[in-house]
Amino acid sequence: MFEEKIDFYSPINLKAYNLNQSMQNELNMLNKMDPFTRKHSENVANLCCRICEYLRCSRSFTIYCTISGYLHDIGKISIPPEILNKPTRLTDEEFEIMKTHTTLGYDMCMKDINLKPYALGALDHHESLDGSGYPNGITKKEIPYVAQVIRVADEYDAIVTKRQYKTHVNISETLKELIKDAQPDLKFLALDQLAKKEKDGKVNGTILKKLFKVVIDDTLYEITGVMNYAKYLEGEIKRLETIKDYEEKAEKSNKQKTKDYYNEGIRLLIKSKDGETMENYKQVLEEYKQALEIRKDKIDKLYNEIKIIKKLKI
Repeated sequence: MFEEKIDFYSPINLKAYNLNQSMQNELNMLNKMDPFTRKHSENVANLCCRICEYLRCSRSFTIYCTISGYLHDIGKISIPPEILNKPTRLTDEEFEIMKTHTTLGYDMCMKDINLKPYALGALDHHESLDGSGYPNGITKKEIPYVAQVIRVADEYDAIVTKRQYKTHVNISETLKELIKDAQPDLKFLALDQLAKKEKDGKVNGTILKKLFKVVIDDTLYEITGVMNYAKYLEGEIKRLETIKDYEEKAEKSNKQKTKDYYNEGIRLLIKSKDGETMENYKQVLEEYKQALEIRKDKIDKLYNEIKIIKKLKI
C-alpha cells in the first residue's frame, strides 16, 4: 500500500554538497549527544544549508555553515543530564549552567584539530546583534556571520521541536489577530518571535527573510506530499467503486456469461494481498473516502498557513 510520508528535513540538499564524506570526522561527535539534541542539530544544519542557498553564499561557506550548524550544540555533551533532560522548567541557576554549553563547545572544538574551524559557531550562536546575548554580549560587527545564520536556524527549530516542558511562548498581537480562537502552530510562534527580535535589533533581518522562504518551501513540500497521497486515495476509491458497480451489475444480470464477466473484473480489481475481500471492501471504500476528506481539509489548512506566514513576514 502507498504510504504517506513527508520528510521535512530531507538530506537531499546536504547530499548535493557531498557532505557525508567531508563531515565524517566532525560528525562522529554527534553520536555522543542525547537523541533530542542530535535531531535538533541535524535540523539546524539542514536549515543553515538551505538559508545559505537562498543567501547565494559560496559553496565553501555553505558547507562550512552546515557543519557548524551540526556542531553548534556540541557543548551540551558536557551539561549534566539532570539539567539537559529536566522535565520541568529550569531554575535560574540551572539555566546559567545550561548557557555554558557555548563555552564548553568552543573549548571542545579548539582542542580537536578536526573541529577547530567550527569553534565560533559553537561559541557565538546565542549572541544578539544588540549585545544582549551570551556568553560574551558581543554586538553585530563582532558576531561571525556563520553564528548569525545558526542563531536564526537554531531558535526557529528550538521552538518548533520544543521539549514538552517548554511549550509556552509569548504570542504577539499580530499573531493573535491572524489566528483567532485557535491554538497557533509552533512554526508561527517561532517566526513571530524571530520577527519581533529582528525589530528589536537582535537577529539579522536578511537571514530571517530567507528562513521565511525556507518555511514556505517546507509547507509547499508538505502540500505536494498530501496531494500525492490524496491522488492515490482517489484512485483507490475509483477502483473500489468500480468493484461495487460490477457487483451490482452481476447481481442484476440473468445471464451467467454476464455474471462471469463482471465477477472476473472484480477478481482482477480486488487487492486480496492487502487483505481486501468481497466482505470488507465496502468498509475499506468508506475508510478511503474519510481519509480523502481529511487530506483535502489538510491541504486547505496548509495553504492558509502560507497566507499567515506571508502576513507575518518582516
